[in-house]
Amino acid sequence: MRRTLLALIGWCCATASALATLKPAEVAVVYNSALPESAQLARLYCELRKVPEANLIGLKLPVAADISRSEFDTTIRKPLRDEFQERGYWELGLDANRMMLPVKNKIRVILLMRGVPLRIKPEPKPADFKADPKDPLSPRDEAAVDSELSLLGVEGLPVKGVLENKFYQSESPLNECKLPFVMLVARIDAASAKTCERMMRDTVETETAGLWGMAYVDLANKGDQGEGYKMGDDWLEAVIAANLKAGIPTVVDRFSDTLPKNYPMGDASLYYGWYDWHVSGPLLNPAFKFRKGAVAMHLHSFSAQQLRDVTKNWCAPLLEKGAAVTVGNVYEPYLHLTHNLGILHQRLLSGMTWVEAAWAAMPVASWQGVVLGDPLYRPFARLNGSGPRLKENSSFMALRMAALKWGDDPAEYRKQLLAASERMKSGTLAEALGLWLVSRGKSAEATVFFNAAKEHYPTPSDKIRQDFNLIAIQRAAPGGKAQAINALRAARSRCGKAPEAVALAAWLDILDPPPPPAANPKNSKKPAATGKKK
Repeated sequence: MRRTLLALIGWCCATASALATLKPAEVAVVYNSALPESAQLARLYCELRKVPEANLIGLKLPVAADISRSEFDTTIRKPLRDEFQERGYWELGLDANRMMLPVKNKIRVILLMRGVPLRIKPEPKPADFKADPKDPLSPRDEAAVDSELSLLGVEGLPVKGVLENKFYQSESPLNECKLPFVMLVARIDAASAKTCERMMRDTVETETAGLWGMAYVDLANKGDQGEGYKMGDDWLEAVIAANLKAGIPTVVDRFSDTLPKNYPMGDASLYYGWYDWHVSGPLLNPAFKFRKGAVAMHLHSFSAQQLRDVTKNWCAPLLEKGAAVTVGNVYEPYLHLTHNLGILHQRLLSGMTWVEAAWAAMPVASWQGVVLGDPLYRPFARLNGSGPRLKENSSFMALRMAALKWGDDPAEYRKQLLAASERMKSGTLAEALGLWLVSRGKSAEATVFFNAAKEHYPTPSDKIRQDFNLIAIQRAAPGGKAQAINALRAARSRCGKAPEAVALAAWLDILDPPPPPAANPKNSKKPAATGKKK
């Protein structure tokens, strides 16, 4: 007898993902002994993740985000190497190129706690220095402290330019790779110690049932402005494709403008976006919060330039809004030398730990990237449905089970989702079916389900998101501009003073810009003489 989707909601696989994963004993936790809160956070992490207390390393460090190269060498690099040597963490030897490096290593992950400096400042250049535009990398010596520490045990490495990350694109966990000289570095850091503590607790709690919810992907769609934009969008397209296969409902914004202020990003467990310099869009809504354990990142050259001001850049704001983990850059990395978000997401879905997925996506070390959040976090270890079935996750788990059962049979997949959404009166299932149909080029058919979702959702913000889903179809259609403008005006009128009205108005201003203000004769000036004849 054929199983229905409703029957599958109670079905699950027997075990969680069996990927060989990193062990707590392989994590060294480094904190700033000059800051009591840094030590407190370090001890809390060890308690939550069962990291041996012997793996705590306190270093007396500058209380500053930025340090010089010499400060890095004398207060972090050398003392940390000494600690590894004295504790017997590694065994050093010569490789085939006569370079001294770890040939055995008990530590695979270095976790830096809030209070450890973030950036190594560039050394002053001679007054007559001129960078070669054809080779912008080789003179640069500024870097993330985190990125420099990944090859801590290798002696004689250059400090300028980039170094190859041997773990890049790995499909195997680090424990299965013969790379004793590579250590993956992560950081628990945010605007406050309270946020850091919440990040750690959220990941441990989320892993019990797994991370479930909606995904939001905001492409730049500026390919006409250069090949680099296409590269970033291709990474995000890989995220979208992976979610489609996994059964994760994904709202995709393909317009060149980023998601508007106060966009209703409900049940957000995943967020991938790019292009804006500072935090924008849904995160500006004071009421917005990510789901517990959320994975969120925004591709930008300076996303982690600082981690204290929650109104600037991206990493600090994302974490302050409830995300558990994110990645970023402390200085300009160049797009091809930052995290490939497509690889990162695919590795997470495969069951890798957060730190492994992030480093598998980063082609270089001794550069600008940072990995923020619990390195041992495995948000999708329960993606097979092996965790407890919490009420708030039931619709998302049903979608995953449907993808596993009927992912290769689109007609049956559609039939099952339709039946379940109608019987359960589920806005989530109806919206997911609409998003799935849009991904298959069936936008006209999708409108039926977005309208159904609008009826089924109880909250105004979720209903307004269906307006956006419907208007996006009109906006993207040839000749659909006028229809989209009328729909935006109607939706804005319906939602009154709701915060999301700002988002609708933003789209309306893009499609139907208000006229410029009338010129004030009192402010007019005569044009300056140019010496040219008219």
